[in-house]
Amino acid sequence: MPEHVEEIFTDLELMLKKLKKLSYEQNMKKFREEQGYLIDEMISSVKCAPDTKVAADEVGRSFAQGTFEAFNKGGKMNGRKQADLNFFMIYYVFPAILLTEEECAPALCDSIRDKWNERFSGTNINYTTYDRLYSTFRNKIFGIF
Repeated sequence: MPEHVEEIFTDLELMLKKLKKLSYEQNMKKFREEQGYLIDEMISSVKCAPDTKVAADEVGRSFAQGTFEAFNKGGKMNGRKQADLNFFMIYYVFPAILLTEEECAPALCDSIRDKWNERFSGTNINYTTYDRLYSTFRNKIFGIF
């Protein structure tokens, strides 16, 4: 598990700004190029373990706790920051894990989701694939943009 999980959120504000079909595609490519090594570390930790469920739970717990420690203020998470982190997880982190197409990727996503929801009270995020998210974007709004 990476020691500095906050690095995965490096361009959070920029990548959530004006999210459209084309920008999402470009952002995901950039995210995978720049932060892919962190995803690879998490996948490797689970893939190489004798018990993938136990390993996935450990990675999920470590990821959620490390994120909380990196972004909390006085033991509490700012509501706006929590919302941004949640969206980033849904739009980038989970789909990037699933894009690896590793057999253990869904189990890792399940564990990260569960540990995230436990660590961040009042949060109930879930995940989906890149293709499903990408297909929800429209190229034009009312035929104008």
